Amino acid sequence: MPAPQPATAHELAHASVADVVVIGGGVNGTGVARDLSLRGLRVVLFEKNDLAFGASGNSSGMIHGGARYLAYDASVTAKSCKDSGFIQAVAPHLLFRIPFLMPLPRGAKGRILLELVDGYFKAYDDYQPLKRGESHTRLSAAEMQAVEPGLATDSCGGVTFDEWGTDGARLCTLNAVDAARNGAAVHVHTEVERIEPIGQSDAAASQSPAIPRWLVTARDATSGAVHRVACAFVVNATGAWGPLTAALGDVARASLNVRPGKGIHVYYERRITNFAIVAKAIDGRQAFLEPWENMTVIGTTDDDYYGNLDRVLPTSEEARYLIQAVAQVFPSIRRARAIGTWAGVRPTIHRWGRVEDKLSREHEIVDHAVAGMRGVISLIGGKLASYRLFAEEASDFVAHALGVNRPCQTHVLPLPGGISVPNPRQLAEEFSVDSIAAQRLVFRHGERARPILQSLRDDPRNAEVVCPCEPVLGAEIRHVLREEFAFTARDVSRRTRLGLGACGGMRCALRCGQIVASERGLSPVEGMRQGLELLETQALMRRPILDGEQAQQEALHRAYLRGLLGPSPGEGS
Repeated sequence: MPAPQPATAHELAHASVADVVVIGGGVNGTGVARDLSLRGLRVVLFEKNDLAFGASGNSSGMIHGGARYLAYDASVTAKSCKDSGFIQAVAPHLLFRIPFLMPLPRGAKGRILLELVDGYFKAYDDYQPLKRGESHTRLSAAEMQAVEPGLATDSCGGVTFDEWGTDGARLCTLNAVDAARNGAAVHVHTEVERIEPIGQSDAAASQSPAIPRWLVTARDATSGAVHRVACAFVVNATGAWGPLTAALGDVARASLNVRPGKGIHVYYERRITNFAIVAKAIDGRQAFLEPWENMTVIGTTDDDYYGNLDRVLPTSEEARYLIQAVAQVFPSIRRARAIGTWAGVRPTIHRWGRVEDKLSREHEIVDHAVAGMRGVISLIGGKLASYRLFAEEASDFVAHALGVNRPCQTHVLPLPGGISVPNPRQLAEEFSVDSIAAQRLVFRHGERARPILQSLRDDPRNAEVVCPCEPVLGAEIRHVLREEFAFTARDVSRRTRLGLGACGGMRCALRCGQIVASERGLSPVEGMRQGLELLETQALMRRPILDGEQAQQEALHRAYLRGLLGPSPGEGS
């Protein structure tokens, strides 16, 4: 590949100027944008899809210590536990405790395993204070059954251990919002098309590290507007898309290797248990059942992925693999109502010859200066649980290169909504709203729930319960459209969980589309199209788990929708 040509004088004349361009709106990209903007740097963030579109919004939703990594990568466990404590401190409203049960099989082998596991978790207990976790507890078979009667009875006992859950999409959103509050420009649905060098001498650059070296060109998919930004530094935080992004600036010469790993989850309409339960799949890999927010999730697979990163779909085989695993320890899962799936691709650091779930979850900063691309770095690897630390390390790297001495503050400054979390019951009484709606609003927005509810007094439409399953009020939809970079019905869903409940959006997607159209000044037809697009997305993610009566009901719903509104996007007539 030929080296990229320098930007032209005409292009530079029409470019804005920033210190850093961050590419990627996942948790690493938004974390870096927040960190650098808090240090006073001028930051522009581009995301070609939506915030949390990739792995960050499709993970297991845990800020966990990584007990299983302790055996072969203890540094990952230490970093994750430490960062979990910091994340709890800056976003207390967005985290919730998840107690785990690990049952072990009956018989001599199980009794030996119980001794070994008990000792293993004694070592893990050393890390628990870092993340405000409880120490593990050893339980007999009778005690395990008393704690969770739904467990299979062929157990010799087991252990408990403590982890934390969160909402990855909300975490990305709050980091982006805070970055913007501190001066960053955030552009979603805007794809970077070129990364071009700006012809500057090394002598000039050494005298002024912040002098622009790169011209980044990006195009807004909605308006077609072209953004050109001249900057001193480019941070490639596009995860599994990383090699594709790096190639835009001929950074492919630096051998950016990522081993994309697909993980899927199946989710159920309600909490089946208040304990997460560890299981083992048919091939010996670990799986789990997890009470997550107001539903139950089972996960996760880990397979090399070679497909389209913009359209990652679970398969029925993957769903059955997980259900089979969990049914060995929690048999009633087969009678529970699965209502959907999600899938994401991990940007795992490349290693040849290792089984996927044994790959390191460590993170790495790749400096492309070694390939002659000074001022460009790529972030690969990592996990949700240690995103803040990864962002701090990357921001330290950038700040040092630009001669900025301001320290990181992301571990002490609360994310938006995290200063003082209100009591949901008091809010429900004060504003005469459903108590569950208030509780969910506080979880997502913390103290920012109050001004959202105050809008009910200004506009009665805001009191409308648009999504009864979650529930989501009209006020929250309008808030995320105005304040949280949501532009489409699917964006609203990602930020509020609208349409992700038992009805799959049938009762709320079209109404959400109407509100989006009204807020954005779009036509009613476009609002309807967006609602249908959300319904179609949900239908695709339900398909792998439909069976029997569920499949029949789905066919009736889709036939009714087609008859009422015409074919859904992507369907024939």
